[in-house]
Amino acid sequence: MPTSAAEVVDLLDLETLDDNLFRGRQPETTLQRVFGGQVAAQALVAGSHTVDPAYEAHSMHSYFLRPGDVSIPILYDVEVLRDGRSFATRRVVARQHGRPIFFLTANYQRVEEGLDHADPMPDVPGPEDAMKLADIVGSAGDEARERWEREWAALDVRYVGNSGEGGGMDAPAGRSVGARLWIRVAGELPDDRLHQLAAFTYASDLTLLGAALVPHGLLIGDPRIQAASLDHTIWFHRPFRADRWWLYDQTSPSAQGGRGLATARVFAEDGRLVASVAQEGLIRPVSRDRS
Repeated sequence: MPTSAAEVVDLLDLETLDDNLFRGRQPETTLQRVFGGQVAAQALVAGSHTVDPAYEAHSMHSYFLRPGDVSIPILYDVEVLRDGRSFATRRVVARQHGRPIFFLTANYQRVEEGLDHADPMPDVPGPEDAMKLADIVGSAGDEARERWEREWAALDVRYVGNSGEGGGMDAPAGRSVGARLWIRVAGELPDDRLHQLAAFTYASDLTLLGAALVPHGLLIGDPRIQAASLDHTIWFHRPFRADRWWLYDQTSPSAQGGRGLATARVFAEDGRLVASVAQEGLIRPVSRDRS
């Protein structure tokens, strides 16, 4: 996976094959399947390349259909659904081996003024006072740290805490589950809005589903759980930079039927609410018969 901001930018640099048809490369990785944040970010870039720059993405809704093959490129086929005076809509199909592995619908809007309100940012320690997630992972041993640094070095992730036993924080008001992290791309990205949004989309898939495991005392990667993203939705509220600190304020309202739902508010370090994210994922207990 990308080990620097420059490699994140390279990953988002799609090859144009034809009108509305793009190809995304694969990074070097030891992962067994394509990281969901990668295909979501590349699909957003593909759709955005077919939209007038006067329009900016304000939402994306996606489904993960099949595991992606890390050994071959991904084709992104963009369908123009609408070009209106205020809004534009694109549907993107990601394909490998002739089959769809991912669907994304993205909506774009011309920038305009309007009513404005937002939730306030919770009172939390700053990123400089939070634990590096690499150090937490590294407590499991050198192999775990090396694996984290090999795959996720492009992201600086600081763990504030969670509402589980010993997690160091209370659940947010009116919620039973919470987990908070500070995240940023570790380096400088281009200033343009698309690179910032796509890099954020890439990072947004890394930790969110883990919120659904907090009340059960489990972590993503635990061999007792089969975990996978099923869908992913982002609403982009206000401009922000993915290469500056943003607070991922995560909650999980429900888990049932082998699936967990996680939602998050995203705050810039200056306190502005800049995005909202929702994801449902597979969190299926692995029985002895299956293992």
